[in-house]
Amino acid sequence: MGGEQREDDGCTFGTAPEDRALLARTRAAPVLAGPLPEFAPEDAPDTPGLLFARWLERALDDGVPEPHVMTLGTAGADGEPSARVLMLRGIDIADCACAFASDADSPKGRDLAANPRAALTWYWPAHGRQIRMTGPVDVLGAGAARRDYLGRSAAARTAGFTGRMSRPLSGPAEYERARQAAQALVEDEPGRVPDGHTLYRLRARRAEFFQADPRRFHLRVRYTRTGDGWTRTLLWP
Repeated sequence: MGGEQREDDGCTFGTAPEDRALLARTRAAPVLAGPLPEFAPEDAPDTPGLLFARWLERALDDGVPEPHVMTLGTAGADGEPSARVLMLRGIDIADCACAFASDADSPKGRDLAANPRAALTWYWPAHGRQIRMTGPVDVLGAGAARRDYLGRSAAARTAGFTGRMSRPLSGPAEYERARQAAQALVEDEPGRVPDGHTLYRLRARRAEFFQADPRRFHLRVRYTRTGDGWTRTLLWP
């Protein structure tokens, strides 16, 4: 048959009518509609923390929804990957380090205890921008964790005291009982912090910045920590 290719290669993945219909709708959804901000890699600062701060401030100025929300990727001792969305809880611009919080006994807390490395990813569709940081994770002190927790709203503090993150839940009644008990605790002891509340810091070893272009001529820059400084590299997108 020479170089002839068979249309049916034996793969039935995604061939059901409902699969095709949903994929068609997905492909028809607008992508990179713009207008998108400009980015000149040659004008990027020498350190990634500064570029991160610059992009985050632009997102805040432009009203990008929840630009402080990010995806945390971890893997446990068994190598099984896991990802979830959480909030940025602290920034060290000079060192390119970011903080996030969790209960030490949560799945991500257990992952980090076994394998203290992680990835953080931000995606802002309105700007066509992605940021990715990877590096080691350490635990900040109890004082920092306390300040983080007590700086939250009463509703957020109440939620933190329901505990049992990712454990099986019997139903709404059990949840409501836990919520009421947590609310009473926060009202009676407003300065109390859950025992397992932990503030983690990811110190980036690599930081990548991706700027989309409606013409699909995207730009991608990677910073790599080298000793006390950084090496900046332009990458194929």
